Amino acid sequence: MRVYDRFELPPDKAELHRRAVRLQWWTIGFFVLAIALLALTLGQSQAMKAAWIEDMLALVPPAAFLIAARFRNRQPDDRFPYGYHRSVSIAFLAGSVALLGLGGYVVYDSLTRLIARERPPIGLIEVFGQRVWLGWLMIAALVVTMVPAILLGRAKKRLAHHLHDKVLYADAEMNRADWLTAGAAILGVLGIGAGLWWADAVAALVIGGDIVRDGTRTSRSAVANLMDNRPRVVDGSRPHPLHDRLLTAVRDHDWVADAWLRLREEGHVFVGELLVVPVPGTDRLVERLEGLGAFARDLDWRMHDLVVAPVSRIDSAVDGHGAPADGLPYPQAGAPAVPHVTA
Repeated sequence: MRVYDRFELPPDKAELHRRAVRLQWWTIGFFVLAIALLALTLGQSQAMKAAWIEDMLALVPPAAFLIAARFRNRQPDDRFPYGYHRSVSIAFLAGSVALLGLGGYVVYDSLTRLIARERPPIGLIEVFGQRVWLGWLMIAALVVTMVPAILLGRAKKRLAHHLHDKVLYADAEMNRADWLTAGAAILGVLGIGAGLWWADAVAALVIGGDIVRDGTRTSRSAVANLMDNRPRVVDGSRPHPLHDRLLTAVRDHDWVADAWLRLREEGHVFVGELLVVPVPGTDRLVERLEGLGAFARDLDWRMHDLVVAPVSRIDSAVDGHGAPADGLPYPQAGAPAVPHVTA
């Protein structure tokens, strides 16, 4: 019997992952340049400051992704017998917390400046012998940083869905927050130029609230992943359909009277336990259980490691979705018909 202690992406997914790695290196290079560009045109604008800080924090998700990419496929060892798949989940948490922290800072700083009625000045500077309003240079810098952020975010979101990579998805959300902040900063700078002293702080406050919303949602999802919640799709909007699809496929076997399935996410992959009630008189049970484990792994590339065990019954206290119907913390399965078998 093969021991499944290492995970390799299928060839098509591996190529997509290599593309994602290259995209993250491009992202880091872009944001380093963007940070330097905005620093040169920062001035006293609160919205510009928010955009600059966001660009600095935007380095966290791609760095976390690249670190996780180095660790996720390491062989299990004595210290980590389940492997290093959850390095991806930890990176997801790091990116989500960075997003939440950024939004919280922008909201706090903008609100305090709005209450204090601060009027950020934007003066004139000399460029090639000509006096130019600094606001135009600010807007030009923000536009230059907006376009790549839009393109990077869209590319990452597509790859995140194909790879079931929540780190990449959180990074795409960070890029979305980045270009939204840049857009709000442009409105704020134009508002200052029009004499609306409050426009700058209001623009930063509105976009900060949107970032907090995204950061809260992704942080909640990241913590839930580490708490072994039921797997969800990459954007966290609904449970992942693989659980129900696999359970239905297992129950369709003619020698399976009933089955119960529990799955959790470990980075890109799913692992869990499958309890099977064999039809009375089933022959070659061990071989059938091993075959069932192989069948489950072949059903979807995300299904990495599954413990398959025969039981004499599955009590009604556990519903068909792997959740105790009466709040009991564990499945109330009957005594095993034979010792547990890992397939």
